[in-house]
Amino acid sequence: MEGAEGEGSGGGGGGGGGQRYSLKASRINNEDILMCVDVDPQCLVEMKFSGANGRPLTRLDSIRQAIVLFVNAKLAINPEHRFAFATLSNSVSWLRKEFSSEIESTIAAVRALSAASSTSSQPDLTNLFRLAAHEAKKSRMQGRILRVILFYCRSNIRPQHQWPVNQKVFTLDVMYLHDKPGPDNCPQEVYDTLVEALEQVSEYEGYILESGQGLARVLFRHVLVLLLHPQQRCIQEYLDIPKSLTKKAPQPEPMATDDSVPGSSQ
Repeated sequence: MEGAEGEGSGGGGGGGGGQRYSLKASRINNEDILMCVDVDPQCLVEMKFSGANGRPLTRLDSIRQAIVLFVNAKLAINPEHRFAFATLSNSVSWLRKEFSSEIESTIAAVRALSAASSTSSQPDLTNLFRLAAHEAKKSRMQGRILRVILFYCRSNIRPQHQWPVNQKVFTLDVMYLHDKPGPDNCPQEVYDTLVEALEQVSEYEGYILESGQGLARVLFRHVLVLLLHPQQRCIQEYLDIPKSLTKKAPQPEPMATDDSVPGSSQ
């Protein structure tokens, strides 16, 4: 999408002269999106509501659904976007390395997602960032940009990373699912650490969204906010979507009166 330039008019009345203005030409690039899912056993925490068949719905189940929802919606906007998949345990591992715009590839990847058998030590995001930076260079050579979307599920373990402050070649978004604060967890500290990582590595405006409610619909709503293209975003503090929908009480029908009821003249 290209910028434009034109003429701006002067003040009101008849005497104002034209004032030249211009918009910097820019192109909105197609995206390569690397979706990384935290597969620590905490991803198996049950959500508040069961699935359609009555089976308890876990965080991982909800993340699977959210990813398919996101990819379908993103491809409906622009079928040129591409997606790859990785998992995070102690470090990062490829799940599906080749970026693809085929929805069948996404479905196969989410079906292959499975939780780790045991809790790992403090996860290191450094390898995720290195992998993303490597892929970002390849994307850039094709006129594309790279974004990482991290789904993080641990309420008591802060991730760590080491990254140069001046190396920003991709954008990071985070979706954080966590428990309520308690003696055994520290979601606020984890959240703050994720914010620091996002701000340090992101080329464009990265978003971090979180939920401790255990509701799949909240996850879906947040994930749809991430449809916003990094090159077209406002900063997150100015973001006013999604808006809450309040139910309006139905307005009562006006009561019929003698004056309002038509009748025949005598």
